[in-house]
Amino acid sequence: MHADPARRRRTRPWLALALAGLAAAAAAAPPRPARNVVIFVADGLRHGSVEAAQAPAFQSVRSRGVDFVNSHSLFPTLTTANASAIATGHQLGDTGDFANTLYTGFAVFDDGRLAHAPGSVTPFLENDAVLADVNAHTGGNYLVETSLLALARRHGFNTAAIGKLGPVAIQDVGELAPLGGRVGPTRTVIVDDATGGADGVPIDARLRAALSAAGLPAATPRRRQPAGDLTHAGTHDSNVEQQRWFIDVATRAVLPMFAADRRPFLIVYWSRDPDGSQHNQGDSLNSLVPGINGPTSRAGVLDADQDLGRLLAAIAADPKLARTTDVIVTSDHGFSVISKHAVDASGRASAAYAASLEYRDATGRADVHTGWLPPGFLAIDLAHALGMALYDPDTRVQRDGYEAFARVEPGTLHATHEVLAHPVGGNGLLGGSGLVGRRGESGGATDAALVVAANGGSDLLYLRNPDRSLARRIVDFLAHQDYVDGLFADASLGDLPGTLPLEAIGLAGGARLPRPSLVVAFKTFATDPADPVMSQAQVSDTTLQEGQGMHGSLGRGDTFNCMAAVGPDFRRGFQDDLPVGNADIAPTLATLLHLPRSKHGALGGRVLWEALARGAPRVAGSLRPERRVAVSAPSVDGFVTVLEYQRVGGRRYLDRACARRLPAGDAHRGAEDLDRSAARLTCDSDS
Repeated sequence: MHADPARRRRTRPWLALALAGLAAAAAAAPPRPARNVVIFVADGLRHGSVEAAQAPAFQSVRSRGVDFVNSHSLFPTLTTANASAIATGHQLGDTGDFANTLYTGFAVFDDGRLAHAPGSVTPFLENDAVLADVNAHTGGNYLVETSLLALARRHGFNTAAIGKLGPVAIQDVGELAPLGGRVGPTRTVIVDDATGGADGVPIDARLRAALSAAGLPAATPRRRQPAGDLTHAGTHDSNVEQQRWFIDVATRAVLPMFAADRRPFLIVYWSRDPDGSQHNQGDSLNSLVPGINGPTSRAGVLDADQDLGRLLAAIAADPKLARTTDVIVTSDHGFSVISKHAVDASGRASAAYAASLEYRDATGRADVHTGWLPPGFLAIDLAHALGMALYDPDTRVQRDGYEAFARVEPGTLHATHEVLAHPVGGNGLLGGSGLVGRRGESGGATDAALVVAANGGSDLLYLRNPDRSLARRIVDFLAHQDYVDGLFADASLGDLPGTLPLEAIGLAGGARLPRPSLVVAFKTFATDPADPVMSQAQVSDTTLQEGQGMHGSLGRGDTFNCMAAVGPDFRRGFQDDLPVGNADIAPTLATLLHLPRSKHGALGGRVLWEALARGAPRVAGSLRPERRVAVSAPSVDGFVTVLEYQRVGGRRYLDRACARRLPAGDAHRGAEDLDRSAARLTCDSDS
């Protein structure tokens, strides 16, 4: 219905008066002091890990400021993916950072701009040199979007990113570029695991002087947390030494250096713990319990909490900083315990082909338990089902005088460097010759038909040509695998019953890097039904052992991250029950800092108006959350992907996904009947 023109004319004087009144009030109000912002990311911190005894600093932020009780990680629930969302305020379909490990379309370091031998076509992004090289291949900023740190820096802010290697540099990733065979200097202060090393971002003379004045070394201490192996437990120590150096750099060098300037600042502090301790803990070797609820993981939570406490204390000690600094706390994702054989809470073992084989290393020792899933089980199963040769994109060899990727012969009892029993990192190239392509050749870095990028709780599949027939064969196979909890497909592949579109999970947008053709979410289940989120287990395509920690799934244990905020611009003692997520942080802070944002893609987060001190609660009631369930069209035998999510302000927040099988006959009903049947499905429904 169109508005009445006369009515519009009648209301205009009132609108003009209202706007004039607001303008007069704004002019009369004293100017607001420039704001500083600290974003504190506790990598892998679960929402349920925060309690007064275990994490008093986090709990203090929750109680004094805003407690986001309905927070969300983006899926895949992985570090660099969510780092890109925190950095830019965009979902992964726009940033192209779909996972920690992804297919780039080229081999990293293949052009000699960085002093490294040519590497993988499925690189692991938690590396400054890799990020600089990916930037160089994709126009200087692989994320395309402008990050909040870059925007702040351009508008006169001092900027810094300190902590974990990979996500720290992503906060101003457009600054990373090769220079003279190494990573060049950046205008944003970047301090991470690689600082002081050959692959680290150089630190400038000013920071070097600040470190010296604080009595701190200019190189990061090593992380000392061995992961163990099949028969040897991992670490029983949290990341104390390295964490202490990072927080000392932040509070004793960078913060005083910035406070001495007459410029506002924006600092991102990315705590490695509890993530590193949960991944590598040795409390639960080959056992799902206690998993990541043991003493080493709890010590990792305490490490992160103490870092936050020291940062808050440093801000509070300076009255000016205390009045002008907002602090927002988040975690990139939740966490789960790794299952390598059970696919549900009953302990039912996987019947996958990959689990039926034996795996030995080059010395003849078993490196996978009999009947358990090896690293690369998805690539192994697909290669077997499709009748394709399998190669390891992370291992290069010489074959008949040509450079090639190592052949994978699953279950071979005579593994060598040239012939592997399973992919070293879980990634796989299926089909083709296995030869390494040259830059500029029509085949690119590989002539494989299918690329598998392994990422723990989920894997990405890339069809190098949009072969709909092959895609249908893959989906038909995956729909019968007991470790699958959800399938998502690119729209270019046409109708694929059993899958939901990538658009449903925010993976189809304006990204520059190749978009996955299919995403496979692996099974999750609870070891304690009374506390399913804090006891979530997940089938994981990883080199880590059962009982250690992993993430990446679309279970609520991984999507339920931890968010809170405190400071002059946030409400006090407020519990926000609206759905929020990591992509909402940058637009909210850009609004608070009056920074004009430009965007390439349309998958942006929302401003968290309801949490702001000057924002009307829930924006005068306009933000009404909805809980929804999306169900795919069924496969021939009734397999469906079920996705539970929430919507508010036009944004979608993912809770969890699961695979279900419709009752006999439902798969053949008409669309109207199917809609009624599917409406009853949730992830709590019986299969």
